[in-house]
Amino acid sequence: MYPISRHSQRLHLRELRPDDIEGMFAIYGDPRATEHMSFDPRTRQDVEGIIARSIASAAADPRQEYALAVADTGNDDGRLIGFGRLALDPHQPRAATFGFALNPDVWGNGYGTETVRLLLACAFEDLELHRVWGARSPHNTASARTMHRAGLTEEGYIREHVQRGGQWSDSITHSILDHEYTPLPENDRPSL
Repeated sequence: MYPISRHSQRLHLRELRPDDIEGMFAIYGDPRATEHMSFDPRTRQDVEGIIARSIASAAADPRQEYALAVADTGNDDGRLIGFGRLALDPHQPRAATFGFALNPDVWGNGYGTETVRLLLACAFEDLELHRVWGARSPHNTASARTMHRAGLTEEGYIREHVQRGGQWSDSITHSILDHEYTPLPENDRPSL
């Protein structure tokens, strides 16, 4: 499915564009934003490569990855303030993993929950998936609250799941099934 475009009251989930590099670098290059991620802060060059690969993968048929920009509808230029990703899981029919990250400058405003709800709407309403799951660091309690508010259930630990800085770390998984998902209100439907 291309293009993806979903709105909530404050956010627009859309396809990545080449001009999203600075906004993405403000997230992936920031040690605060990557503290609980599976990687160290990225360079600007790394981010350029991520954006280019994500744009290219959007044209794949069948599409397996949905790497999407989260833009604040309150800014006129549609500037990226976050990133969301759904990746179809080849080992589970009609399932995907998801992840998200926000610019630390917008933390604490409920954008995380709104972002996850938009990703779930895309997964269940547009892609008609059965299951969506994601993993977080056990130390990332803000992400735990966000996933709970968005309707996901904590499933358990994956021991020594990711390696960062030469150290193995556990992850906590959360998931939601299609029959557990509550659709977005009518005013938060996709714009086609």
